[in-house]
Amino acid sequence: MMRRPGGAVHVGTPRRGSAPDHRAARAGPAGTVPTVAPQWLDEQEQTTWRRWLAVSELVPRTLDAQLQRDAGLTHAAYVVLAMLSEAPDRSRRMSDLARVANQSQSRLSHTVARLEERGWVTRVRATEDRRGNVAVLTDAGWDVVTRVAPGHVQAVRDAVFAALTPEQVVALGEALDAVLERLDPDHTQRALAGS
Repeated sequence: MMRRPGGAVHVGTPRRGSAPDHRAARAGPAGTVPTVAPQWLDEQEQTTWRRWLAVSELVPRTLDAQLQRDAGLTHAAYVVLAMLSEAPDRSRRMSDLARVANQSQSRLSHTVARLEERGWVTRVRATEDRRGNVAVLTDAGWDVVTRVAPGHVQAVRDAVFAALTPEQVVALGEALDAVLERLDPDHTQRALAGS
């Protein structure tokens, strides 16, 4: 981390003595260096960014550990089961399930295949157009969700909300809404965000 004028810090700035990066110099015509100065993170932004990275690593790891311990599930698999449990008839088209579970089609296909092996999900052809597949939560899958959900909710509460005051929960929600709006202005990728 290298300090910039005014106390600003840059994520990933090379340390003193490291080899300079000449890619920027090659980017301009005839080897000129671009004249636009980088917009480094200031100290508060840098601190906040590092905290965000730590939390975004630690929370999923904590939830995965709880789900592995209680049901031998990954968090990604639990989200699939939960999204099916909330759907009408406990079923969703695979394309819709990929969106609400925030997984690629390929990853979802692997996740559902593992859940099928355990008898918790089945796949059937869509009745409307016969082109797509629908994932259906089985009774055994429903039993898993209802058994695991209370422990999962407690793990979320312990990992995140127990550390916050009610005012901080509101402020965190507002801050996350602002980031979501910036990243997903048309609201196509935030099914888990409740929007």
